[in-house]
Amino acid sequence: MTAPRLLVLADDLIWSTRLEGQGRTLGATVQRFTATEPLIAALAAEPATPADLVAIDATARAYNAEAAVRAAAATGARVLALVQHDDPEGRASLIAAGAVRAMPYRALFERGHAILAGLLDLPVPPATSPATTGEGA
Repeated sequence: MTAPRLLVLADDLIWSTRLEGQGRTLGATVQRFTATEPLIAALAAEPATPADLVAIDATARAYNAEAAVRAAAATGARVLALVQHDDPEGRASLIAAGAVRAMPYRALFERGHAILAGLLDLPVPPATSPATTGEGA
């Protein structure tokens, strides 16, 4: 079975790096983009499968996030829109543009592996803290 792809459109290096790392930890193939056009070109060259996910930073200044969501969703890709804070109106407009889910980055910080695993249809890796592995006892 081929690993699902996580395609990340973001211009914030810290959040995109964190998101990419979470995707790789889960076993996804990860690609990062900083502009809409290369993302859409990648989706045209290799269309998204039902297991793939496009994560779009909706707080970016380098591109129009709502237009990016609309363009990615138009290719048939499933889109996760990431917003800075709880913003019901902004989240609703991103859902209307085609995102399957719109949520604050805070949620990925708090429970990112579980959220991404669910969206990518991958198992959540077991915890590796000393308390759960028996190390340090």
